[in-house]
Amino acid sequence: MLVTGFPAGMFQTNCYILAQDNAKECVVVDPGQDAAEPLVEFLTGSDLTPRAVLLTHGHLDHMWSAQPVADRYGIPVYIHPDDRMMLTDPLQGMGSSLAPFLDGVEFVEPQQVVEFGDGDEIEHAGIEFAVDHTPGHTRGSVVLRTRTTTPDGAALNVALTGDTLFQGSIGRTDLPGGDHAQLLDSIARKLLVLDDGTNILPGHGGSSTIGQERVSNPFLTGLAESR
Repeated sequence: MLVTGFPAGMFQTNCYILAQDNAKECVVVDPGQDAAEPLVEFLTGSDLTPRAVLLTHGHLDHMWSAQPVADRYGIPVYIHPDDRMMLTDPLQGMGSSLAPFLDGVEFVEPQQVVEFGDGDEIEHAGIEFAVDHTPGHTRGSVVLRTRTTTPDGAALNVALTGDTLFQGSIGRTDLPGGDHAQLLDSIARKLLVLDDGTNILPGHGGSSTIGQERVSNPFLTGLAESR
């Protein structure tokens, strides 16, 4: 499986593209600010057609380009219902302090919006994703899990963690809808139960593994045992 991406916009949010080897279709995850142009250039140059846009949560740095990208290709945008209102009113998730930054910017819902939630399984471009609801950073945050194989044929689990879990850190909880205790509970119940070899692809920064974060992330010390 091809798994690639790039940091987009002033927030440097990771936009991911996933496609089966030698396939012509793909899935896009979290196209944020200024992601549309480089994303379209990559898709065109790689002869890939997206079949869905998946959002790990509704913050504008993750969904900014979702509507133009989805409507350009006539594909659905998936988001948890608790964060759907941010598609048209991002200040509900970021607070009024960002209002001057968004002056004159209009957000509209994509033509196709599909709500997903905990335990759902979806498939696009031949890739299956399991959805885990992980509230805490936002009420509608989710982790998207999928599986691929290494060149030697071994199974490889991948978790796109959005802003729930980072390399060496966790998501902020000081914005509307954030809850620190709830975030830690989500990580304990949904992520620390995964195999140590599970690769995590976060919304910002570099990749890691569950095993690496279990032993080195200061926010996770003793978390599994305490739950």
